[in-house]
Amino acid sequence: GIMETVRMIGGHLMSFVQNRLEEQQLSLFDPLNTLTEREKKFLDRSWAKYFAEFIFPKIDEIPYAVLYSDKDSRPNTPVNVQIGALLIKELTNLSDDELLESLMFDIRFQYALHTTSFAEQPLSDRTLSRFRARCAAYETEQGVDLLHETITSLSSEMAELMRIDSSLKRMDSLMVASNIKRMGRLELLYTCVANLAKEMAKTREIPEHLRHYTEADDRNRVIYHNHSEETSAKIEAVLKDAATLKELCGADYDDSSSCQLLLRVLKEQAVQREDGTYRLRTKEDGGMDATILQNPADPDATYREKAGRQHRGYVANVIEASGKNGSIIEDYQYEQNIHSDSQFLKETLGGMEKQAETATIVTDGAYSGMQNEELAAEKNVRLVTTNLTGREAEDIMADFEFSEDGRKVIKCPGGHEPKSCSYNQGTGQCTISFQKSQCQDCPHKEKCHPKMFKRVSRKTVSSKSNQRAKQQRERSTEDFKKQSRFRNGVETIPSILRRKYGIDKIPVRGLIRSRFFFGCKIGALNIKKFCRYMQDQNKCALKMATA
Repeated sequence: GIMETVRMIGGHLMSFVQNRLEEQQLSLFDPLNTLTEREKKFLDRSWAKYFAEFIFPKIDEIPYAVLYSDKDSRPNTPVNVQIGALLIKELTNLSDDELLESLMFDIRFQYALHTTSFAEQPLSDRTLSRFRARCAAYETEQGVDLLHETITSLSSEMAELMRIDSSLKRMDSLMVASNIKRMGRLELLYTCVANLAKEMAKTREIPEHLRHYTEADDRNRVIYHNHSEETSAKIEAVLKDAATLKELCGADYDDSSSCQLLLRVLKEQAVQREDGTYRLRTKEDGGMDATILQNPADPDATYREKAGRQHRGYVANVIEASGKNGSIIEDYQYEQNIHSDSQFLKETLGGMEKQAETATIVTDGAYSGMQNEELAAEKNVRLVTTNLTGREAEDIMADFEFSEDGRKVIKCPGGHEPKSCSYNQGTGQCTISFQKSQCQDCPHKEKCHPKMFKRVSRKTVSSKSNQRAKQQRERSTEDFKKQSRFRNGVETIPSILRRKYGIDKIPVRGLIRSRFFFGCKIGALNIKKFCRYMQDQNKCALKMATA
């Protein structure tokens, strides 16, 4: 199964051995002992010192034991060295090969990973790629993202050292582009057919009329040397060839990703006629949504339009705690880009324990909603949304008093209890009636606008509009304006992740594999923030000592 593949990556079994730092001893010839005082001073000022002393010892290796065999076999490369190296790789913006070279010749990297006393550095040119493959295979089978637990645990440690109050958080989402080409329908169908034709041609004879798909220049002839009036005819021909390949596959290619992608694209992009042939699917046929295949190179990527721009790929959500000493991304989520902000918030709140002291999460309007507010209240979380979507409620609605379940009005703004109250389950509204004289003489009459009848007056209200009116009032307070300014700080994270950490150019495809890279980038960004804080603290201590 998949787990056997996990433990056999690289062609051999590996057993788990913990890298115990307390058992490490500096050798007589350790490079650290040969540094001059000036070199030691520069090393102590660098990121490597803080990584070695505060980050590396907190990397928990035990959860990763499941990736290795329990049989006696060759021991694994230390897990904390592998994870530490992956974080440093993103911190220094290096490739795997560049990181390996730096670890061999740069004392900072060895010092950070506690490998200065090693006779030979423990990473090879395939170590990190095999470790990523193990983690991805484990998540595919078990649904557990081991790296996420590591990154959030380290974030918590750093936030504590920086004395950041985690009861006040801010949240924002960002689109992450998949590293794929935008394809038209002809190119998408052609690519799926060509991929399967090439795979089949390696092991068996394919019909003469399908052999052109295996030729080097065929793609250019079909896709790029193409007049617009030829497109329909070419699509018809490709669909005909797709039907032929589908019949040739049989049960022999059930495990082939190329065959499964061809079946998927036929289901999404075409309709089968009664004679077994296919035609292109139209809008009238329906069934084409954001989840359809965008490019065979990344079957997980989905489509979404946001703020007038088209996105193909994924969406991430970050939760940041901030204070006077800096900020730390405490948690992150990473899904297909059809995942909404509201869903992210529900999942975040659902995974939280009930808070002993009231916590505050500040978001934008996309996270708002009665269900989210109710779920937040259950967890003792105050949800503050800095802008509201939808129609505004009348201000007077905030002064109506409702029962806890929102099905009954207890008092109106004038302090009167309704004569009768009927609740409409379908609309969630309450129709209330009063004595006509009560509304006739009420000072709130001009704002409330009740319907006046011969003996009674009536008004239709709802607990939703009551809550919304209260939110609108809260938005005008000084406290709300302060919270709004606080949330604006999280807007810098998407920009930093794009400019400094290249999240739109992740070198792998697929949800699980790209999520791993994203987690490493979040970890690196937090370490950067932490190192900056520690450097500032040391500068302050030095000034006080010399004052």
